Amino acid sequence: MVGERRITPFTIFNTIILSLVAMATLYPVIYIVAISFSDSSYIVQGKVFLWPKGFTFDAYKEILSEDRVPRAYLNTILYTGVGTFINLLMTAVAAYPLSRPGMFGRKFFIIAIVLTMFINGGMIPTYIVVQKLGLLNTMWAIVIPNAIWTLELLILKSFYENMSDSLRESAVIDGASEFRILFSIIIPLSKPALASIGLFYFMGHWNSFFIPMIYLNDMEKFPLQVVLREMLIYQHGAENQLSEEKLLTPEALKNATIFISMIPMLMIYPFAQRYFAKGVMLGSEKG
Repeated sequence: MVGERRITPFTIFNTIILSLVAMATLYPVIYIVAISFSDSSYIVQGKVFLWPKGFTFDAYKEILSEDRVPRAYLNTILYTGVGTFINLLMTAVAAYPLSRPGMFGRKFFIIAIVLTMFINGGMIPTYIVVQKLGLLNTMWAIVIPNAIWTLELLILKSFYENMSDSLRESAVIDGASEFRILFSIIIPLSKPALASIGLFYFMGHWNSFFIPMIYLNDMEKFPLQVVLREMLIYQHGAENQLSEEKLLTPEALKNATIFISMIPMLMIYPFAQRYFAKGVMLGSEKG
């Protein structure tokens, strides 16, 4: 019958594989949520698996009652927001001249940029540069040295190259400058590509802990991931001991903090997902 879908062995095999991958992906998230909402007595006894036992919000009340986690959360939001904005702006501006065939020294600059993916000065020279610029223990030490990621720059350059030249040529005839063309025509038409690389930039900043750990020495400026790392490593520290009043196990506090740190990602992915399909079709409008 026309329009009737056939169930083939490949469809069955593909469904099974994707189901297993989905289960493997969701299991850690479900387990973390179950632990964070469970009563400490059940956690200590190892009775919590995929569903909370003795449902309670005590772990969340405890971590939000202190200044450390909420302050770190706000720091992470600030660093991620500012960093992602700088990333997208610098990448969009840098990719445009590299996409123009008539740019002087274009091949040289592209080769030099690609080489940075394989050859770099390392952590110590970068630290010295940041120190000499007076950026240590500031937000700018986190966002400025990572203003442009090479892979994302090349992706956006390819997107620009595959865009139709007719709009740009029309704008040139009307007397528009290159800046006007970039910000009024090219960037608005590049939303799928910008959303795709923007999500990677966002994830990079949100999950970053090594760079802030190196450049920041003030605990009040630590992002959430650094605080979470300390909670995961120093399990027997004074801050993670069982509270005599609430008898909260460290596992509940750690998993509650982990789940809180995952919330932005879980919220952004559904909205950004629709741009990925468009981003894959680079240059599909050219022709």
